[in-house]
Amino acid sequence: MGKIFALALGSLAGGFARYYLAGFVSRVFGTNFPHGTLAVNLTGCFLIGFFSSVSEGKFLMSPEARFLLTVGFCGAFTTFSTLMLETTNLLKGGEMFQAFLNIALSFILGFFVFKIGIFLAKLI
Repeated sequence: MGKIFALALGSLAGGFARYYLAGFVSRVFGTNFPHGTLAVNLTGCFLIGFFSSVSEGKFLMSPEARFLLTVGFCGAFTTFSTLMLETTNLLKGGEMFQAFLNIALSFILGFFVFKIGIFLAKLI
């Protein structure tokens, strides 16, 4: 498939998935807190944990397939740079608690769902 094509295809899919998931979650939960970004970050942590574990263990993947899923899709899908921007905006708006909550939930829950992804991948 080729590394560049894998990166392009994965990035395209990841970018669209991020856009639609974040938008959906924001419409459902509102925009007073960056729920959409949190949902994307947590989902991305789960997926990259799952994909990396599956590709190393029970399922042999080509380097291109692993690259497509982890670097391409998850790289374009996850939004930690947006996390920083939105946290900064919360701080600028005087929302210290919301800013702290955004960072804490993203990192703590992100690590937790990453581990769940690894655990579930090992069950397959």
